[in-house]
Amino acid sequence: MRRQEFSVQEENELIQFLSEITFGFLGTVDDQGCPRVTPINFVYDQGSFYFHGSRVGEKMNHMRIHEQVSFTVADEYALIPSYFSDPALACPATSYFKSVMVSGTVEVINDLSEKGRIFTLFMRKLQPEGGYDPIDPTDPRYASRLKGVAVMKIRSKHLSAKFKFGQNLSEAARDQVVSGLERRGHERDQETIEQMKKYCPHMQ
Repeated sequence: MRRQEFSVQEENELIQFLSEITFGFLGTVDDQGCPRVTPINFVYDQGSFYFHGSRVGEKMNHMRIHEQVSFTVADEYALIPSYFSDPALACPATSYFKSVMVSGTVEVINDLSEKGRIFTLFMRKLQPEGGYDPIDPTDPRYASRLKGVAVMKIRSKHLSAKFKFGQNLSEAARDQVVSGLERRGHERDQETIEQMKKYCPHMQ
């Protein structure tokens, strides 16, 4: 069941989250209606998602048949064991996460200047330290490679985001989860507490 208190509407929140995650899952369908999910690197820019790959292959064949696709990005911050909240029942066990789900249509980007711009965004995201020459489509070292690679754009028709960090809990139950995270001290537990403080009304 989707809870309204987990939904996120602020564009800046979405942009920040999508800039932190390097890959998502592309959903396509073949001519027999058989679905496929493919993990891919992506960038998000001005309301659209971009990915790249070979011009041939199963996912490309799917998109030639059906331009409708789905795309999902998710990041799990922490598993929340049941005993943080209840000493006996398994029911409170859950996880805290951020996710974005998109459905839309996909189109091929053929313009070399646009391809160069998109790959520049990829490099800024995946190799922010630099160490490469600027991607210039007039540079013969880049031109042939830009022509040979497929760049796809997902135009979003519907986007929903869910950031779950205990917003539905009572203040007392939330305090129990925070105490459990502090005692456990796993790698992202403190980060999870900070996200709870950001999104939970009683902790702001």
